[in-house]
Amino acid sequence: MVYNLLHDAEEIPCIFSPIQGRFIIIWDMEAFSIEHASVRRDGKLILSDVSIRAEMGERIAIIGPNGAGKSTLIDVIDRRVYPLALDEYRSSLFGEERWIVSDLRKRIGHVSPGQDEFFRTTYTALEIVASGLHASLGFDFHHVIGEEDWENAEEELAKAGMLEKKDRAMNTLSTGEMRRVLLARAAITSPDMLLLDEASSGLDFPARASLRDTISSYATGSRTIVMVTHELSEIIPAIDRIILMKDGRIEMEGKKEDTLREDILSDLYSAKVHVAEADGIYTAFC
Repeated sequence: MVYNLLHDAEEIPCIFSPIQGRFIIIWDMEAFSIEHASVRRDGKLILSDVSIRAEMGERIAIIGPNGAGKSTLIDVIDRRVYPLALDEYRSSLFGEERWIVSDLRKRIGHVSPGQDEFFRTTYTALEIVASGLHASLGFDFHHVIGEEDWENAEEELAKAGMLEKKDRAMNTLSTGEMRRVLLARAAITSPDMLLLDEASSGLDFPARASLRDTISSYATGSRTIVMVTHELSEIIPAIDRIILMKDGRIEMEGKKEDTLREDILSDLYSAKVHVAEADGIYTAFC
């Protein structure tokens, strides 16, 4: 579609960049693009020539056996891990190749198993969420948190169903409660993208369902969500693309009904896998 910039301004799709302080006109804006990424660790290829891209507003789930490279791929997208400096490797986020890391952290919310330090701290749930504004664990002398910031932190805790426990120390909360707090923390900057790496790991069935509802509430507007999971039941109905990984490579990608099939998952996991679906929620078992 072609717009007349003078007459059709109200109809032009655009976003406001808090980092650059201006409106950016977008047409199918790219969330990220990774081309030919390879990651080697201790002499072993963890990722092998992986290419993936997503548009703003896409919701993606990455599944696969242990050691498939799923978490490493999430870290490559978030620029916490850098691939081998090969000539063919390319990476961009929100249409830009270069970023100031502190600016990038405000646009991407990340929840991962590597955040164990948040589980042991005596900072309160409210403080943990508010400190997400500075991508820190708690606060340092140069961090400034205003009244509006505390109000926003309370709002995010309310969305995650944790407002009544805002004054509880993190190390006194259950695993499910702590994970909901970390989701609220990841959302405090109103990020353009959420990266969720095994966000429901270690949770029982009711806690996993509650967390799934919280994640679903973030799947709005042009926000991109990429989630890694071992539990198909964690995949929210809003997910529109499944990526299957094995041995550091992307084996297949497509819609849920085309990928979450017994024959495909059995081949992926090298075991007989049974799949069930109810109300748009999938489960799998061997």
